[in-house]
Amino acid sequence: MSTVNLNNVKAGDLELKDKVVAINRVVKTTKGGRAFSFSALVVVGDGNGVVGHGLGKAKEVQEAITKGIEDAKKNLIKVPIMKGTIPHDQWAKEGAAKVMVKPASAGTGVIAGGSMRAVLEAAGITDVLAKNLGSANPHNVVKATFKALAMMREPVHVAKTRTVGLKKVFNG
Repeated sequence: MSTVNLNNVKAGDLELKDKVVAINRVVKTTKGGRAFSFSALVVVGDGNGVVGHGLGKAKEVQEAITKGIEDAKKNLIKVPIMKGTIPHDQWAKEGAAKVMVKPASAGTGVIAGGSMRAVLEAAGITDVLAKNLGSANPHNVVKATFKALAMMREPVHVAKTRTVGLKKVFNG
């Protein structure tokens, strides 16, 4: 398995769109009654290969979402996208969640389940086959998807490391 290459990106001048993946209500029972708290898992992306995820916790839902967006802007990565899809197959695991992402031909669309779909669409990937093989916990599925996307390598980089011309790779 290859090492994770996190291509960190700054959120400064990017036009990021956010998507709430999961909201969790937590209740703490105290002597004075019940105290409600919320956590929000948020994915942000520019639709052009930059994507990030974050977790926000607060006493109110909107405040938790805002905190999640700010956290997501701190965890941005760049994903290589070629012709609307990813360059190669990739597996990743986080906790009990295992994910598999595969490139797809043009017109296929995003074939992925809930949490993975949010990440892939925020990244701007339009054609991909993805499968969650294990836990459906949204937190771990999002983290595993990020791990898989971070491990993606561009064909130009691979060709340089192997000292193979790129024309040979594409033209057989």
